[in-house]
Amino acid sequence: MNRVVRLKTADDIRRIADCGLILSRLFRELGSVDFEGQTTWELDTFIEDYIMKNRARPALRTVRGYNFASCISVNAVASHGVPSKKVKIFKGDIVKIDTGTVMNGYFADSCSTFIVGDASESAKRLVNTAYQTLMTGISEIGIGKTVGDLGHTMDSFTRNKGYSIVKNFTGHGVGFALHEPPVVPNYGIKGKGTELIEGMVITVEPILTEGSDQLIVMDDGWTSVTSDGSLSAQFEHTVAVTKNGPLILTGD
Repeated sequence: MNRVVRLKTADDIRRIADCGLILSRLFRELGSVDFEGQTTWELDTFIEDYIMKNRARPALRTVRGYNFASCISVNAVASHGVPSKKVKIFKGDIVKIDTGTVMNGYFADSCSTFIVGDASESAKRLVNTAYQTLMTGISEIGIGKTVGDLGHTMDSFTRNKGYSIVKNFTGHGVGFALHEPPVVPNYGIKGKGTELIEGMVITVEPILTEGSDQLIVMDDGWTSVTSDGSLSAQFEHTVAVTKNGPLILTGD
């Protein structure tokens, strides 16, 4: 990853928001889909078709060695679940869908977690807390703040709720490519790390678990599961740093 942070103009941000709007509408559409009985491969096919019909391309297909439109991670799979015809979704599952779009040379990235049918109260609480953690982190974004401010806020919020936050993966810059500087950790020290400047576009993407914050990468080199088999949940938005505060580009 090139270490230079490339700032975005107002026009760049509008174009990234166009990509983000497709993701927002995709996740709304997925919210009305019954996942039960489907394979993660079938869901990925639906996601790719939706993105292509909206005149964009799946951003994850620009990642070297990755051949799907999304990562779909179920239950103890915390991140980078590879779509498969062998992985079927069942009632009560927690399903994380991470995907992105590229259109006219601009990129957006987002993730949402879905509960399939009825689930335990503990599973619902985990998912709700993951979303709250995301929004708590975004609320810290502002000119002159640092990525350490965001990370410290998210990590503290998560621990106070009784969960762990995964440290193996981080947020990142986005816009002209899927992954750009700066690195945006989900933990940190206030006042430390990269300073946020007007025109930066970053992703904020905390992953919460009910147990250990350690992940194990499976033999496929992608799929990452919690080391103790505990459930996990994740949300992600692409956000612009503006003089008026954070601007979420993957929402509508």
